[in-house]
Amino acid sequence: MTQLVAFDMDGVLADTESSWTYVHKHFGVNNDHSLRAYLDGEIDDQEFIRRDIGLWREKDPTLSMNAIRRILDDVPTMNGAEEAVAELRRRGVRTAIISAGIDLLAQRLAVELKMDMFFANGFVADCAGRLTGQGVLNVRLAEKGDKVRLVAELLDIGKEEIVSVGNSRFDTPMFDASEIGIAFCPIDEEVREKADIVVEEKDLRIILESI
Repeated sequence: MTQLVAFDMDGVLADTESSWTYVHKHFGVNNDHSLRAYLDGEIDDQEFIRRDIGLWREKDPTLSMNAIRRILDDVPTMNGAEEAVAELRRRGVRTAIISAGIDLLAQRLAVELKMDMFFANGFVADCAGRLTGQGVLNVRLAEKGDKVRLVAELLDIGKEEIVSVGNSRFDTPMFDASEIGIAFCPIDEEVREKADIVVEEKDLRIILESI
């Protein structure tokens, strides 16, 4: 019996391809060069985050946490997310966000959807709330399964009681830490192939049929 559903955030609970990209578009910048360097193993997660923040601070050197929060306030919640999480809660199933996206958005969604916990990446700010340029690494993009196992340990839940929901190849480690992996509107073939269930329609309520 399912006791925990672990959700990726971007493209799953949040109807945006990436919370980082959402902020990039707001400032009219892109991180293609850093993304290539990260995927080629030339930089690590911490440096990837630092470079992304640096792009924004070049546009606004006094950029604050509140400004980023206001930008992300416009990110829409995925169709069916509220109903799906509410039904899981009614069934007594715990829910968690496991994301390499921005924690300000994860916090907002966790509060709005009344989820049990969230893990995502953030920023270091000074005493005035301005970004220093350094990031807070809580979730490594390629190691999200570790956080699923951590949540399971905290809640004393076995792998056979966990369902994970993701949309990209970076979510497949979550599937490895779960009994069932659901690819929700998958964006690549790897997540589609590794999933036990594939949902093509942009409606999170559909996952309830498999839980």
